[in-house]
Amino acid sequence: MNLLQQKLSRYTTPQEVKAAGVYPYFRAISSEQDPEVIINGKKVLMFGSNCYTGLVNDPRIKEAAIEATRKYGTGCAGSPFLNGTLDLHKQLESALAEYIGKEDVMVYSTGFEVNLGVVSALTGREDYIIWDEQDHASIIEGRRLSFSQQFKYKHNDMESLEKQLQRCDPDKVKLIVSDSVFSMEGDVANVREIVALAKKYNASVMMDEAHGIGVFGEGGRGVCHHFGVADDVDLIMGTFSKSFASLGGFIATNKEVTNYLRHHSRSYIFTASITPASTAAALKAIEIMKAEPERQDNLWKLTHHALEGFRSLGFEIGNTSTPIIPLFIRDDFKTFAITHDLLEEGIFVNPVVSPAVAPSDTLIRFSLMATHTMEQVDRALETIARIFRKYGLIPQA
Repeated sequence: MNLLQQKLSRYTTPQEVKAAGVYPYFRAISSEQDPEVIINGKKVLMFGSNCYTGLVNDPRIKEAAIEATRKYGTGCAGSPFLNGTLDLHKQLESALAEYIGKEDVMVYSTGFEVNLGVVSALTGREDYIIWDEQDHASIIEGRRLSFSQQFKYKHNDMESLEKQLQRCDPDKVKLIVSDSVFSMEGDVANVREIVALAKKYNASVMMDEAHGIGVFGEGGRGVCHHFGVADDVDLIMGTFSKSFASLGGFIATNKEVTNYLRHHSRSYIFTASITPASTAAALKAIEIMKAEPERQDNLWKLTHHALEGFRSLGFEIGNTSTPIIPLFIRDDFKTFAITHDLLEEGIFVNPVVSPAVAPSDTLIRFSLMATHTMEQVDRALETIARIFRKYGLIPQA
C-alpha cells in the first residue's frame, strides 16, 4: 500500500455507518424523479428533491429533450469557446436574459461551474470578495481559487457585512456574494439590505438564485425579483438542475462582465458545453414556468401547510420560510438512523451532517415540489412525527 492509500485508508466513517446499518447515501432510484419513486421495488414518497416546480418528469420537457437529441445528437464534443456552441445555446441564453431581465447570459455545464468560474475570475489581488459564512460550497470553492482578499460575514447579519465592507479600500472592487435561499436551512437572504449596503460602499452584488428561481417572484424569476431589487443586483446566478428540470447553470449580468468571463472563466472555457437535451429542457421549462403560475401557487400552499404542521407538532425548523424545511436533530448518528427508519416507512428525505452544516446543526432536509399533493404531505407529517417521537425529539402526541 503506497502513502496515498495509507492516508486515505484511515478514513473509515462510511464503513462504520454501513456496519451500523444506517448508511443513507447513494440510494438507487429505479423510476422517474416524481413525488413518488421506486427504491428496491418499493414505492416511496420523495421529499428529497430540488425540483421545486415538479417539472422533471413533465412530458413536454421530455419531448423537447428528445427532439433536440434527434437534431443535434447527444453532446457537443467541445467547450463553448471552441466547437461547442450551438444555435440552441444562443436561444437559451437569449430566453434567460429576457426572463431574468439582464443584458446578457452565459450558460455553463453545471451550476457548480458557474460559481466556480465566475467568483474565481472577477476580482484581482487588490480587490475583495465578501461572502456569507453559509454560502454554497461552489461559492466557497470559487473564492478559494481567487487571488483577491476575502472577508467572511456572519450568516445573514447585515451589521457584520457592513463591518467587513468598512475594512475594504474604497477605491477597489468589492464583490458581495450570497445565496438568495440558503440550501440547507431554507432561510432567505436579506437581499434589500445587501443591495443598500452595496450602494453605500460602492460594492457589486452577486446572488446565487439556485433555490430561489421557480419558487419566488413573478413567473418564478427568483428572490431578487420578489423583493424588487433585481435591477440593482449585478450578477444573478441560476442552475438548471432544480426548478428547470435539467442540468447546467447560468450567470445573468451586463455585457461588460460576460465579455470578460467568456475569455477568462476557466470552468466555462475548459469544459464541454451543456448537452442539446439539457438545453432544450431548460428552454421548455422557462416557457412553462411563465405560462403556469398555478404551479408556483400550489407549491406555496403546500409549503405553508407543511411549515404550520411541523411547527405545531413541536419540530425545530429554524428560520425557514421556503419549501426547504430543516428538521434539526443535532446528532450525526440519530440523523442517519432516522433517515433509514423513514425510508423503511416509505418517506425519502436527505440527511445533512458536517461539513455541509456545523456538527451541532445536523438535520434532515425535507423539501417540497409543486406536484406533491396535500395528502402526501399529511402522510409525511404523520410518519416523520412518529419516528421523531421514537427518538425523543418532539413531544408525545
